[in-house]
Amino acid sequence: MTGVPRTNSGSVPNDSLPDGGEPAGGGGVCPAGGALDLEEALRRERSLLRAIIDAIPALIYAKDTQSRFIACNVLAARGMGTTPAEAIGKTDFQFFPQEMAAGFFLDEQTVIRTGQPLIEREESVLDRATGTTRFYATSKVPYRDQAGNIIGIVGIGHDITDRKSADERIRHLATHDSLTDLPNRSSFSEALNAAIAAAEATGDRFAILFVDLDHFKFINDSFGHEAGDTLLKQVGANLRSVMRPSDVVARLGGDEFVLLCSDPRDMANLEGLAERILHAAIRPVSLLGQDRRVSASIGIAVYPDDGETERGLMKSADTAMYTAKLDGKNNYRVFSKRLKEESLERALLENELRRAVERQELLVRYLPKFDLKSRTITGAEALLRWSHPELGVLPPAKFLNLAEQTGLIVPIGMWVLKTVCTQHMVWRGEGLPAIQVSVNLTPQQLEDEHLVPAVLSALAESGMAAQMLELEFSEIMLLQNATRTSRTLNELKRAGVKLAIHNFGASYLSLTNIRHFPIDTLKVDRSVLRDIDQAETRAFAEAIVAMGKSLNLSVIAEGVESLEQALFARERACDAIQGFFVSQPASAEDFARIVREQWP
Repeated sequence: MTGVPRTNSGSVPNDSLPDGGEPAGGGGVCPAGGALDLEEALRRERSLLRAIIDAIPALIYAKDTQSRFIACNVLAARGMGTTPAEAIGKTDFQFFPQEMAAGFFLDEQTVIRTGQPLIEREESVLDRATGTTRFYATSKVPYRDQAGNIIGIVGIGHDITDRKSADERIRHLATHDSLTDLPNRSSFSEALNAAIAAAEATGDRFAILFVDLDHFKFINDSFGHEAGDTLLKQVGANLRSVMRPSDVVARLGGDEFVLLCSDPRDMANLEGLAERILHAAIRPVSLLGQDRRVSASIGIAVYPDDGETERGLMKSADTAMYTAKLDGKNNYRVFSKRLKEESLERALLENELRRAVERQELLVRYLPKFDLKSRTITGAEALLRWSHPELGVLPPAKFLNLAEQTGLIVPIGMWVLKTVCTQHMVWRGEGLPAIQVSVNLTPQQLEDEHLVPAVLSALAESGMAAQMLELEFSEIMLLQNATRTSRTLNELKRAGVKLAIHNFGASYLSLTNIRHFPIDTLKVDRSVLRDIDQAETRAFAEAIVAMGKSLNLSVIAEGVESLEQALFARERACDAIQGFFVSQPASAEDFARIVREQWP
């Protein structure tokens, strides 16, 4: 594929490519046979060279000083929607969009003017055959004649579309969460630091919102990780749908999301924004054919009030979120000086809680259980308290989460169990009737492989009859590792220990699930009885009690605080009630006195 450049006064063969020389065989005198042999050899050479160049998977072309094609291979011509012969003498402006062609022309004229090649320059090129834009790494070098004068350019372009797509995918994966396709932690960090730099220069304010899903572990453990992933993807989409295009919504990992908002409208009404996010989080999601909801706890921090660095802002937002969880979940808290003080207080409490047992600062209070048939107190629920030397008597809400998070709940729980068993035998020695005492278990305790041996050991050491001990746990705990939970409960049941579900009706479990576990008692949550005067609430409470009785379970109404609630429990054949209507939690001595006073 050799030949000479096309000029305005002549033409070149359609298969020619520049080589800077004269046409082969021109002007020489050879014997007739020799000339024919040489011409045939050159023809074969041109044909072979054309075949080779057309076989190379790259765009190959040559242009004159006016950027007109003087040659190109089949691949280059095909991309322009033409043939090599038809391309000769034409420019890119006749094949490509104006802006694209102008870019090619400018590059080529720079090479011609300076004599400096362009090597591996990335170009986007319209493929007219498919109508798509592809990317090429293109090199353009000066094309010189034998005297060294630049008479055009030669170009070669390698298709890098697939490589570029792969690189972009890798970059995307490096900056985005693979499950939700939201920006990941590192990407959010960059966005947050950029927002800090911009706000520092302009004096603007912005907010970050730390969003943590409530009870996500329950979904994962109960329905499997696939269901958990489905939930996370949907929550991510829901959060993105309620935020403005300029906002950043990222997933930090697990069930944690974080949002960056700088829109003046939302900054003027952060509580409205938080409410919008809460509603987005609780939209029902279809998991295993059933609609499920999950709530969220949100912590809000504002730049620069709550921190002037990434670390400071994230810590403030996390503190606010943690407070929202402690305050009952499914709500939000805006960071404040008060929250910071409470956070420091929690850190101090954690250190002090580790020494509370050895210092004998933990107390057990007993909430009487009133039997509706005998009209007497026949049992009690053990409630943990912490007699802090400076802060006074603290309820479980102030320290139980800390105990759970630090793992202290297991040794503290065993201390409670041994204390209750010992106290029961003290009461028996004082002449009190047999009082069944219930002890609450946390999720971490129920999952502890040493639970059953520890319970049996406490009973044996104290001499307390197994049927006088009742262990309580929440309904949600039954579905967390249901197989192991069922095995543990059956072992306790065989030992004679009574088992109860407390706070029933507050959340997830259906009564049909209870039949798979060896439960003795159903304790109806206080929230079910709170608005008993309302028809809908009353009907719901009646249904729970009736279904519990149909399963031959003992039904106890928790949190009874009024005569109306007590009458409802008696009318609906509840077995017992407990709550402030009966008595406040009492010390062991006061509880004994209350029990004695009911006997003549």
